[in-house]
Amino acid sequence: MNCLGSQPKLNRSKEYARDQEVIQINQEILGMEGDPDLQFLLQGGDLLKVRSSSWKKTRYYRLMEDCETMWYESKKTFKTNQKFLLDDISAVRIGRQSEGLKKYTEEHVECRCFSIMFKSCRKNLDLVASSEEEAKQWTNSLQKMISNLSNLNSQQKTEHWILSCLNKADKNRDDKLNISELKNFLHLINIEMDDDYTEMLFKKCDTSKSGYLAGEEIEHFYDLLTHREEIDVIYGEYAKTTGFMSPQNLVDFLIKEQREKATLADAHNIIQKNEPDENAKEKKLLSKDGFLMYMHHPDALVLNPDHREVYQDMSQPLNHYFISSSHNTYLMEDQLRGPSSTEAYVKALLKGCRCVELDCWDGSDDEPEIYHGYTLTSKILFKDVIKAIKEYAFKVSDYPVILSLENNCSVKQQEVMAQHMSSILGSALITSPLGDGMPINFPSPEELKGKFLIKGKRLNKLEASFAPEGEEDDDTDMTEEEDDEDEHEEEQRKKKKKLKLAKELSDMVVYCRSVPFHSFEDARENQSFYEISSFKEGKAMKLAEESANSYIRHNVDKLSRVYPAGSRAGSSNYNPVPLWNAGCQIVALNFQTTCTNMDVNQGRFLVNGKSGYILKPAFMRDIDTEFDPITLTRGDWLKPKTLHVMVISAQQLPKVNQKESSIVDPLVKVAVYGVAADNAEKETSYVENNGFNPEWNETFQFDVYVPELALVRFTVEDYDSVSDNEFIGQYTLPFNSLKMGYRQVPLLNRNGDVLPSAGLFVHIMVLDAE
Repeated sequence: MNCLGSQPKLNRSKEYARDQEVIQINQEILGMEGDPDLQFLLQGGDLLKVRSSSWKKTRYYRLMEDCETMWYESKKTFKTNQKFLLDDISAVRIGRQSEGLKKYTEEHVECRCFSIMFKSCRKNLDLVASSEEEAKQWTNSLQKMISNLSNLNSQQKTEHWILSCLNKADKNRDDKLNISELKNFLHLINIEMDDDYTEMLFKKCDTSKSGYLAGEEIEHFYDLLTHREEIDVIYGEYAKTTGFMSPQNLVDFLIKEQREKATLADAHNIIQKNEPDENAKEKKLLSKDGFLMYMHHPDALVLNPDHREVYQDMSQPLNHYFISSSHNTYLMEDQLRGPSSTEAYVKALLKGCRCVELDCWDGSDDEPEIYHGYTLTSKILFKDVIKAIKEYAFKVSDYPVILSLENNCSVKQQEVMAQHMSSILGSALITSPLGDGMPINFPSPEELKGKFLIKGKRLNKLEASFAPEGEEDDDTDMTEEEDDEDEHEEEQRKKKKKLKLAKELSDMVVYCRSVPFHSFEDARENQSFYEISSFKEGKAMKLAEESANSYIRHNVDKLSRVYPAGSRAGSSNYNPVPLWNAGCQIVALNFQTTCTNMDVNQGRFLVNGKSGYILKPAFMRDIDTEFDPITLTRGDWLKPKTLHVMVISAQQLPKVNQKESSIVDPLVKVAVYGVAADNAEKETSYVENNGFNPEWNETFQFDVYVPELALVRFTVEDYDSVSDNEFIGQYTLPFNSLKMGYRQVPLLNRNGDVLPSAGLFVHIMVLDAE
């Protein structure tokens, strides 16, 4: 499939007709034969693309014949067409919901507008259709296609992808592959084969001796290519019933290899769900294809399926949980010049974030704004942020969202802030303690479902609101991140301290009153349970290293928030693990920055229904705990395990460099993150020139002393002998969420999104250490 710009210009109907055969095969794989929404996208149409008040241009959009790539015309020189994958879309939103459409279009076109949001940092695509009906058709059709593609099973995804690559390799579009096109195809699927081996494979499939592969010969080549010997060996060990697995054979496999409690009823259910051959299914047998499909089923992956749902006790006090938290949430990029956007809040909330930060400053027309003070970051309206938070707060998780206010506004604009939060968030905003009297502890996430908590300064103690006439402290120290010398100059900090606090805003702070931290002793004597301190990362790390047990005890009945140092101008992230080990609940990271530390954060909150709340281990919820993650002593936390990991193979790894000649040399790293004694990393050798189906069969062993705090990370990299290896994909999950046996490990890209079809195949065994 050549890029359209390099072909002779065809009219749209001929172009559409030319690829009918390819479209037909893809429709069958997708189960969408004759689907009107698919036909609409394949036909395509003109849409108005909006970038600014002066840049509004008509572009022709259509779905390409691979049924997974959107193509559109560009009038730029040397840029005859542009593409994006449907898999790269995070959402399609009808109406003027994006900042661009709100700013650059009029209200009367509301019903004709829609936006395409992307998973990566790519800018939104803001579009205007010719009618309301057409806008709905575009959004509904795109949403349906995205859903159908994501619901394909592993075999269908492989077929779809291979077909797409075959068509790209077939340069002269004659539905045949000569030896040159075959080599091109192998490059596309990330394999560099020795010429002699390629020719041997070609001759083996070219049964007609014609010098090219066609029809069944291509199918035979596909079968040879996708053959997985490691699966054959496992399947052959248990397929004792005339070459098939009977329900009893399957039960034996599940109990012996996968260490699962399994019954014949479970086996029957697996066969019913996964066996593609109707004859085998009728005889209650599992074929090799059915077995492979089962091994890719979510229930058979490395992550315990029970942990995909909320499985922890959610009735404990709020401070007994690790809470997924974001720093400078409004930023899309760095904290010096990067754009601020409500979309950054949407992205964070859709990743399960439960504590977002709002840096508030006086704006024009008495409307407070959010941006990074004393920098060149762009500004957004406070009220627009609150609206976005209200709309997206509970799409992924029902559990409470904390709004962490960094308040730099005048009293007048603070009153406006309070007004906006009250009117937009309404009854979902907690403005008084739950229950009747003065609380003595935090409410639970369960009690706070669907609610918003404000974290910020308060004029007086919460107890004062229950007294007949509460005295108000003249609490004018407004700056939240007050010990961060890197972030603001001393003079600017002095100006902040002169700012007064509006009563309307103060009264909204109930369970998260911000107070400075002086010492653990001072906190024990003077700090109420609802008073929270923020720690710059350097100070927090020092406390976690030198006074870990005191920090843990402090966090048994209080909340702690940690944030990155202001010196991280590029919005990089620190390692959150030592701070979780010290019991800190709100360990705030820059969600907009892709890095290993953000991946580890995503791994921590992968489980418990991605609720954004993870219950701390019991030994971190006991005020008298002796646990110290630095100097481990005997206690309930010490449950030594030995982790055995065999890295067997990988499938369909994406290219790091999209050039046809570029092939990856993959290696796998397995790492354990946890208390100091548990931190370890090991890696395989690299496989040369094969990203399609590399094999390693290498085994590693790890000693894990505190499994309740440990995380396991699988990383695939492209080996480079002269520079740093390049990242291909990763997957991080809690140690106690590992499933044993032969497991498929899905891989995530740098943005934390699943890489379609790519994965690792491993064997996991966890044993009690002797």
